[in-house]
Amino acid sequence: MVEMSRAEFEDLVRDALDEIPDELARVMDNVVVLVEDDPPPGEEDLLGLYEGVALTERTDSWAAGSLPDRIFVYRNPTLAICDSREDVVEEVAITVVHEIAHHFGIDDDRLHELGWA
Repeated sequence: MVEMSRAEFEDLVRDALDEIPDELARVMDNVVVLVEDDPPPGEEDLLGLYEGVALTERTDSWAAGSLPDRIFVYRNPTLAICDSREDVVEEVAITVVHEIAHHFGIDDDRLHELGWA
C-alpha cells in the first residue's frame, strides 16, 4: 500500500485529465470528475465509477435540467493495490481513461479488448 495525501492524489487525477487529447476533452459534455476516499458500501474494490447517461445514449430532450454526469476516482482502494507512487500514477491514468470511455458509451467488454480495464 502506498501512502499519499488526498491533495497529492487529486493532483494525479488532474494530471491524468490533462493527458486526455484536446479533441476528446472538447466533446466531453456535462460531466464532472470527483475524487472520493472510498467507493460505496459493498463496492470496496472499485477504483472508479461513471454515473450518468453516456453521450451515445443522450437524446435532444436529455439536456433540459439534467445534472452533470459524474466520474468518481477512489483514493483508498487505488492506494491499497499499488506498491509505488509510479504504480499509483499509472492506475489513476487507467481509471480516468476507463471512466471517460464510459462517458463516450464504451462498455467494459470493449475496454477489456482495448486493454483499459
